[in-house]
Amino acid sequence: MSPSVDARGVRRGALPALIALVAVVLALGATAPAGAQVTGPVFVDGQAQPVFTAGPTTWVREELWVESEIDSDFDGKLDRIHVDVTRVQETETIGLKVPVVFEVSPYYGGSVDVVNWNVDHEIGQPPTTRPVTAPVFRDTSPIISNSHVSTWVPRGFAVVHAEGTGTGLSEGCPTTGDPFETLGPKAVVDWLNGRAKAYTSPTGGDQVMADWTTGKVGMIGTSYNGTLPIGVATTGVEGLEAIVPISAISSWYDYYRANGAVRAPGGFQGEDADVLAEYTYTRPDQQICRPVIADLAAKQDRVTGDYSPFWDARNYMNDIENVRAASLVAHGNNDWNVMTKHAAVYYQSLRERGVPHMLYWHQGGHGGSPPLVRTNRWFSRYLWEHENGVENDPRAWVVREGQSSQNPTPYREWPDPDAARVTLSFAGNGLETGELRLKEGKRSFQTLVDNATISAATLMNAASSPHRLLFKTPALLKPIRISGTPTIQLHMAFGKPKANLTAHLVSYPAGGGNGTVISRGWIDPENRHSPAVTEAIQVGTSFKLTFDLQPKDSVIAAGRRLGVMILSSDRDYTIRPAPGTELTMDLRESQLRLPIVGGPSAFTNAFDWDD
Repeated sequence: MSPSVDARGVRRGALPALIALVAVVLALGATAPAGAQVTGPVFVDGQAQPVFTAGPTTWVREELWVESEIDSDFDGKLDRIHVDVTRVQETETIGLKVPVVFEVSPYYGGSVDVVNWNVDHEIGQPPTTRPVTAPVFRDTSPIISNSHVSTWVPRGFAVVHAEGTGTGLSEGCPTTGDPFETLGPKAVVDWLNGRAKAYTSPTGGDQVMADWTTGKVGMIGTSYNGTLPIGVATTGVEGLEAIVPISAISSWYDYYRANGAVRAPGGFQGEDADVLAEYTYTRPDQQICRPVIADLAAKQDRVTGDYSPFWDARNYMNDIENVRAASLVAHGNNDWNVMTKHAAVYYQSLRERGVPHMLYWHQGGHGGSPPLVRTNRWFSRYLWEHENGVENDPRAWVVREGQSSQNPTPYREWPDPDAARVTLSFAGNGLETGELRLKEGKRSFQTLVDNATISAATLMNAASSPHRLLFKTPALLKPIRISGTPTIQLHMAFGKPKANLTAHLVSYPAGGGNGTVISRGWIDPENRHSPAVTEAIQVGTSFKLTFDLQPKDSVIAAGRRLGVMILSSDRDYTIRPAPGTELTMDLRESQLRLPIVGGPSAFTNAFDWDD
């Protein structure tokens, strides 16, 4: 089909022919020789090569404001989103049309030294106010960021940055994950495809056209910057062909809550949706968004922790059926900020719907991009439409313990299809060290006393404590691999009508010493049937509580012991009531369920069981 031009001046039709350079180009590592005319991308082993000039002085750079379809600050005008563009000179000199690598962030414009919510109070009795502080601005004109430009522009991609609504020089208000926040960057994708208008200033009328692009867009980013691509993908916007969300959120409820419990992301105790909105509220007008942020504080509900319409509006999984963008999902096994549940839930939904998908797990914490070879193959296939067969590559790439993040182990899918549930029971004296075993134990009850002044790390490494129950397996004779989501079922009675309940999965050296946390989980007993419904608990009555721990892909080495610690309040994550609440566990009626590769037989054969 011959190219055509639509009413907005954006050229449509087939991509320009991908012209191979002479053999000397490949001999030089696909870097163009001096004086060579570069007329299109070059691919080696399925990856776009840096054949375009790497000199920033030759690049075309633009600053503009895209008009969105939203008015998130309620000033009667559509919000304009601040954008910068970096592209190769060939888009001007020979009319080359290029795809786009796009990152949007609420952090480019600076930050606010916010004060988090106090968490030292009784459950259900939070403070009602917290101090407001002043922002520190960063000048984002005319260049918002230089991230990605040195990687992707020499390979022929344009790089676009945008500031989140209400941040930096973008208009509107920060709203922490709701549709307003999503529709800002969506407008940028629309502009790149000729469906939205852009201007040279936030108030002027001089338009800017995106007549240099194919309209194919790939979004990438880490943390909040990786969350926004998922949000935009759930709109189904035409032109968003691929995303690489790294340590990204799939539901904001699961970021700030857990099974009805008010639970902070790791390292940010007391943070909540309103706090993050204030942290990113860096537009010059510091008054217009105050009512919006106050509304977040009023509706986020730190009293019950229940899932509500507020959180439902911030659950991207509600619109997962709209996602068409090929997704290369990256996450750290030990990310306690944006926890692994976010990646696992989103990835599973992609699998179920047949959306092109790939997963990169590493052994680090928050952040951690896939190796460039993986991202390059992904963008080359879905943005340049280079038939490199990436859709036939292994679906899951897991960095094994102690290995380089650049050399992950390939698996055909995740969770591993060979994983099956293994059920373990509790026995013995958990106030010291009880047993975690395959056989069901005798009827036994044990009581722990809540004490949030003591950290979970201290409790799990104590020889004994009245403030936790600890159970361990024998030492492993062979390694085992956990691949998937552990769950736990606890029969507990409570000494007060409100309490926290926490479980940690831990790996211990067989010969003694400190443990390493593998996974964690939390629940509000009042939400034992649903995170959306509070049901009172009767003091002294035993209730069955089943809840998830964070998904994992972990190999537990021979010579280690697997342990489970049960406690009430988790000092670093939950509300911290005064010490003293008693929790009594029915050991025989409680179970741990682990997804083990090879299933029960592999798990049984890894130990020398004495029962």
